[in-house]
Amino acid sequence: MYAAVLRAPGPVENQPLDYIDVPEPVPGPGEVAITVLACGVCRSNLHMVEGDWLPATPAALPIIPGHEVVGRVKAVGPGVENLTVGDRIGVQPIWSTCGVCGHCVSGHEQRCRRRQITGETRDGGYAEVMLANAAFACKIPDSLADTEAAPLFCPGITAYGAVKKALPRPGQNVAVFGIGGVGHLALQMAGLTGAHVNAVSRSLKARTLAEQLGARGAYVPAGIDGGLALRDGSQDAAIVFAPSDHAVAEALRVIKPGGRVVLGVAQSVGVMDIGDEKTVVGTVLGTRQDMADVLNIAVDGKLHAVHEDFPLSEANHVLQRLKTGQLHGRAVLVPGA
Repeated sequence: MYAAVLRAPGPVENQPLDYIDVPEPVPGPGEVAITVLACGVCRSNLHMVEGDWLPATPAALPIIPGHEVVGRVKAVGPGVENLTVGDRIGVQPIWSTCGVCGHCVSGHEQRCRRRQITGETRDGGYAEVMLANAAFACKIPDSLADTEAAPLFCPGITAYGAVKKALPRPGQNVAVFGIGGVGHLALQMAGLTGAHVNAVSRSLKARTLAEQLGARGAYVPAGIDGGLALRDGSQDAAIVFAPSDHAVAEALRVIKPGGRVVLGVAQSVGVMDIGDEKTVVGTVLGTRQDMADVLNIAVDGKLHAVHEDFPLSEANHVLQRLKTGQLHGRAVLVPGA
C-alpha cells in the first residue's frame, strides 16, 4: 500500500512526509483493517510533523499521521464481533483507552492517561489501509459522504465538547475565536443551543464563511484595522480555537464578569482579575457517545463540515497550505484521488 510516512520531523516546506510503498498492516485481536476512503488534516498533524511536540510525540518513528478517518472494513481480527467486512466506519483521535481508570469509568475517557492516539502512538489515516480498534470505531450512516464525514471525527467531536463546556443558553451571547477547521463547526453547534453566536477572526474569508454559517456577527480582534471588534464584557462565553495568546486575551476581555472561556488551543492565559470571577476551562476531543451525538446532528442536516479535498500524495503540500492559512474549512486527503 501507499502511505505518507514521517521518518524525521522537520519544516513542512522541506517535505518531511515520504509518500512511499509500505507493507499493508494485518489486524490483531480486537482490530480491523480498513481501506481508507478519506482522512482529515488537523493542525495537530502539522505540529507533530514539524517536531513541535518532541520528545513525547510522536511516540516512535517512523509513523503515519492522520486521526480523522473514514474507511471500509477490509479484514477483521480475532475477537471482533461488532464489525464485519464491508462496514463503513469512522476512526477518531482516541485509538483506545485503558477502560478501568477513574476517567474512563466516569464517562471522561478522553482524559485517560494511558490512551493511545491515532496517528501519534499508532499509525493513522495518511495511508491506503490502516488498523483501527474495533471497540472505538463508529459506523457511519449512508447519508453522509466520505469527505463530509471525515472532519466530524476530530473537529466535530472537539467542537461538540467545547460547546458543552461553554454552557450556552438560549439568548446568551457566545463568541467563537478562530473560524477554521474546528471553529466553523463550533459556531454551528453553539447556534443550535439558541445562543447568539459571534465569530472573531483576522481573516475576511473566515468572517464571510462564519456569516454564511449563521453567525449573528463577524468581528476582528481589537486593534486590527478594517473591521469592528466586540465590546468589553459583551459576551456570556467564548470558545477559542485561534492558536494565539492574543486570541485568549481577547476572549477574556469580551466576556462578562462570571463568564466562561473554553480553550481548545494550548496558549497562555496570562494574569486574570480574580474579582471578575471568570472561568477558563480546557477541552480536548470527546467520548464515543459524543461521537455518536455528532453524527446524529450531521445526519439531521444541522451540521455541515466545509472542506477542500486533495489526493493523499499531496499531504506535504496540504500541510503547507494549513500552515500559511490558505485552507477553506478543513482539508481532507483522499487515497487514490
